[in-house]
Amino acid sequence: MLAAPAVALFIAVAVYPLVASLGTSLFDQSLIRPGRSFVGLRNYAEVWPDFVDRLGTTLVFSVLATVLPLLLGMGIALLLNARIKGRAVLRGVLMLPWLLPGVVVSFLWAWIFNDSYGVLNHVLSQLGLPEVDFLGAPGTALAAVIIAKSWNTFPWMMVVVLAVLQTLPREQLEAAAIDGASRRQRFWHVSLPHLIGPVALVTMLEFIYNFGSFDMIFVMTGGGPGTSTMTLAVSIYQYAFVEFSLGRAAAMGVLWLVALSVVCVAYFLLNKRLEARR
Repeated sequence: MLAAPAVALFIAVAVYPLVASLGTSLFDQSLIRPGRSFVGLRNYAEVWPDFVDRLGTTLVFSVLATVLPLLLGMGIALLLNARIKGRAVLRGVLMLPWLLPGVVVSFLWAWIFNDSYGVLNHVLSQLGLPEVDFLGAPGTALAAVIIAKSWNTFPWMMVVVLAVLQTLPREQLEAAAIDGASRRQRFWHVSLPHLIGPVALVTMLEFIYNFGSFDMIFVMTGGGPGTSTMTLAVSIYQYAFVEFSLGRAAAMGVLWLVALSVVCVAYFLLNKRLEARR
């Protein structure tokens, strides 16, 4: 009885839309005309080439938008963990990118990368370097979005790493220092083993979130130029609200769910292994 409201809400917002999407993926259904006709697996056959292409782009974005903020956040956390003046103020200031909504961050970095009046191109021109159309060239558009995403999410990684560093046993660090271990050796042999578990879980969660990221890519590039930044999330939007094909959008969503399920299973297995070590 106590669980019934939560179960009902879960069925309404998760189970029912999933079942409805599975059904829709088997029909030729449009957003602008009534009725639908059963086509079986034809929608899956039609979207499969796009799925393979979009999956590659999504994986590149997800991996780089996870690794870069992790490295940046870990490096800054190590600096803030040291006894430096004003570190409390720095912690608050460095949290600001994470507190901003994704759409706001998208517009901010779109302005920075703008080819006509962007700050970055202004700096390049002042240095005598050629200006670059960062968001309009296939070779740089995805990199620009990854940089914006990394700037937005590195504070979360920083906070997690810093929290773990704050709980490290001081006795081990002091004993290693007395035994003559350098700062680098203390990090690799004392601090890093304590960081691996929490950082691995946070990294997997961030990868799963990036795998379904939509707002920043859509605002900054809309999936372009061409299909250079067309991830699975943006592709589903394209099918549903540009081409008005709900059947193909649902089919792409089901394939996306299968791919994401593999990542989620890996996360649960990793979590189970880490819990077994405790």
